[in-house]
Amino acid sequence: MHSTIVGNLTADPELRFTPNGKAVANLTVAHTPRTFNRQSNEWDDGTTLFLKLVVWGTPAEHVAESLMKGQQVIATGRVGQSNWESREGEKRSTFEMTVDTIGPALTFGTARFERSTNRGGGGNQQRPPQQQGNQQQAGGWGGQQPPGDPWGPPPPGRTDDPPF
Repeated sequence: MHSTIVGNLTADPELRFTPNGKAVANLTVAHTPRTFNRQSNEWDDGTTLFLKLVVWGTPAEHVAESLMKGQQVIATGRVGQSNWESREGEKRSTFEMTVDTIGPALTFGTARFERSTNRGGGGNQQRPPQQQGNQQQAGGWGGQQPPGDPWGPPPPGRTDDPPF
C-alpha cells in the first residue's frame, strides 16, 4: 500500500551500508493526530503512531546529512508488515515504510535545497571530494546552470519576470 505520513523524527537517522556498499538509512517518525474540540475550544491529541522508515541508496545518504531528531518530515512510500516470533514464543508484528520520497515539512520552519554533486541514481557510487568556490552552492556545476534544468536560474541576460 502506498501512503504518505507527516510526523516528527524521534532520533537522528541511522546510516549504514550493506556488504556490497549500498547505503540504507533507518529512522522513526512519530505522528500524533490532532482534532479541534469545539465544546472545550481546545486541541485534543489522538494516539501517537510510531512508524519505522527505511530509505535506500543515495537518498539514504542525503537523509542522514539533512535531517535530524525533532524535525517534522513528510514521507511517501510503500507500507508493509513484518511478522516474527519473539524469544519467548510470542507472535509479533510491526509496520514499516520503504520510502520513495522524503523531505522536511515546511509548516514550522524553512529549508534550503542544495543539489548534490552526485547526480547518479545508484547508492554505491563514490562521492567526489569537496571543491573550493561556489560549486557546492551551485549544485556541482561550477556556478553554471545544468543544461535544460527547469528548476535552475534563468540563463544570463534572460529573466522570467512577467511582461506586465
